[in-house]
Amino acid sequence: MPQPYHLELGVGEVAARSGVAVSTVHFYEAEGLISSRRTAGNQRRYERDVLRRIAIVRVAQKVGIPLAQIKAALSGLPGGRTPTVDDWAALSTRWRQDLDNRIAQLAALRDQLSDCIGCGCLTISACRLRNPGDVLGDQGAGPRLLER
Repeated sequence: MPQPYHLELGVGEVAARSGVAVSTVHFYEAEGLISSRRTAGNQRRYERDVLRRIAIVRVAQKVGIPLAQIKAALSGLPGGRTPTVDDWAALSTRWRQDLDNRIAQLAALRDQLSDCIGCGCLTISACRLRNPGDVLGDQGAGPRLLER
């Protein structure tokens, strides 16, 4: 016999249907990525749209989007309804440039790794990865921000 259609889901149902642990559901709620209401017995109840929101969070995390950016993006979506294909298109467009930048940084790092093998880090001032062109030496002594 099919299960009745519930408008709200308990935390265990959300976890089972979304494929995440109950602790992950609680963590997402604590981080403001999803929300619930409490019953008179202090049990969490989630609207069904939380399943799509969790799916968006999981996909975004998988490609490396920081939780703060995911939270900011989700906060721009209307509450009380399931995010749509158009919502996802808008979110993914926002993240695309950041992902493209990170891919370019990783590709440059990958392409420069063979130089590291030859260098052996014996000449840090000339290292193309840690100190390209010895630019850090021009900024004075002490640690420097390496990411440009």
